[in-house]
Amino acid sequence: MILHYYFARKFLWTFAGIAFVFLILLALIDLVDELQDFPNLPFAEVVGIVLLNVPHANYEILPLVVILAAVALFVRLARSSELVVVRASGRSALRSLIAPVVVAGLVGVISITMFNPIVAASSKRYNDVVNSVYDGGSSVLAIASEGLWLRQGSAQGQTVIHASRASSDVSILYDATFISFSARGEPQRRIVAQSARLEEGQWQLRGVKLWDLTLGTNPEAAARTLETLSVPSALTQDRIIDSFGKPEYIPLWDLPAFIRQLEQAGFSARRYAVWFQMELARPLFLMALVMVAAAFTMRHARLSNTGLSVLFAVMLGFGLHYIRNFAQILGENGQIPVYLAAWAPPVASFMLATGILLHLEDG
Repeated sequence: MILHYYFARKFLWTFAGIAFVFLILLALIDLVDELQDFPNLPFAEVVGIVLLNVPHANYEILPLVVILAAVALFVRLARSSELVVVRASGRSALRSLIAPVVVAGLVGVISITMFNPIVAASSKRYNDVVNSVYDGGSSVLAIASEGLWLRQGSAQGQTVIHASRASSDVSILYDATFISFSARGEPQRRIVAQSARLEEGQWQLRGVKLWDLTLGTNPEAAARTLETLSVPSALTQDRIIDSFGKPEYIPLWDLPAFIRQLEQAGFSARRYAVWFQMELARPLFLMALVMVAAAFTMRHARLSNTGLSVLFAVMLGFGLHYIRNFAQILGENGQIPVYLAAWAPPVASFMLATGILLHLEDG
């Protein structure tokens, strides 16, 4: 048990050191990028934007940090001959892996249960801040049982949009209602349209009825019926999807309820279901990466080319990570089932690493 604690402590400190290095490095790189993107903003506000983006950036590279930490740990143990002593005491290589693998699994569990909500909140806030800086406004989208609600804003005022339903890519709204407000919050006009298509810089409405809501007018008497009407908009399809569509903007604890709400409103929730299952499978994938790194770097330094072993371990880890991302894309597009897309890569990676370890160490 003491030996397990020793290996676990060394792996945890190695992981913490590498994670801290990447934290500082990514923050500095992002700071330079944000200073170029927002040259007119005060430095303190730019630093605030960077701090909002740091959690998401480090969350994305967590598999890379884990595999580098595992490689660094086992290379150091091999060079110091500690693994030779462990084998000579009668312990197998697989038993020596228990502690680092368990720590990697705990890191994965903590990341999805505690760190994930922080990443979701900071990423959503970062997206809102960047959008408000670019065009002085923001957009908020909400899904409810009665349909879709969207708000687009600018320095001139706000427009609240309601639609009973929308296309799968949210580029077309059906039975849409647009209510415009001035910068002081006074209603200006109400528009009802059979459909509204989002085009570059505008909503293209069809089957329109327009009411003027300014003071001193009779809205119904002055109402007009039009075949088409263009409503200016700074929104883009990506911005609308980002308002609610990126799964990483939603905490893991809230995803099941959000998926049910989407399905009740008639939207496809496959993208969120895939993300939810992939997050649940993250601890298993991190454990598999530790085993992959160990398979190539646990041998004594004199018996193998350390440089090639490290290269093979890192490249195989990257390859498994890209296969996992590719499976995610297939799952989101409906090419493969949700559970297969989320769980097949981690399970296959774990079995592959186990097979390599058994072949190299006990075969």
